[in-house]
Amino acid sequence: MKLIINENNFILNHWSKTFSNRFAFWFQRAFPMANGKYNIQEKLKKWLTNAERVVVAGIGNPIRTDDFVGVKIIQNLQGKVPEKVYLIECETVPESFLEPIIEFNPSHVLLVDAAFLGLKPGAMRLIDPQRVADFPAVTTHMLPLRVFCEYVAKMTGAKIALLLIEPKDTKFGEGLTPEVQETAKKITKTLLELFSA
Repeated sequence: MKLIINENNFILNHWSKTFSNRFAFWFQRAFPMANGKYNIQEKLKKWLTNAERVVVAGIGNPIRTDDFVGVKIIQNLQGKVPEKVYLIECETVPESFLEPIIEFNPSHVLLVDAAFLGLKPGAMRLIDPQRVADFPAVTTHMLPLRVFCEYVAKMTGAKIALLLIEPKDTKFGEGLTPEVQETAKKITKTLLELFSA
């Protein structure tokens, strides 16, 4: 059993590294200014203009260190947002929450997830899912995120964005690295300020 686990871990890590490198290369070409100064508060404020009902969904694996950052941000927000904001801890199966998202009838859907972007650990970017539409639909989730976004947009007419955070470590383990933990706190604070404005 131990050998099988180690074999699967090697295969997963190899696949993850290959995919991550491909995505980081594509991301740097698609967003050439990605390493410049980036004001996430201004980007989110602009994106949330005219927001009436907002879904914020955290995606990530609780046993793969920084991959859990999306869910951690949702946990940080629990009990602190107005009723117009629906928080969802999706973990690795956002597709399981399609029905409640559609029933909530959001004007905006924000998906928070870790992604290898080729940036410094903890760096974050707000991305329109249509900008990644030409990237292959390969992901660790059962339903690729871009397919998920397309379906939600079609069923609700909501404005959708991906808030992606560069992880430092996605090996098996619990807890975020200090860089990503700091980013999680910063995003939590920013969202709370924007939702209370």
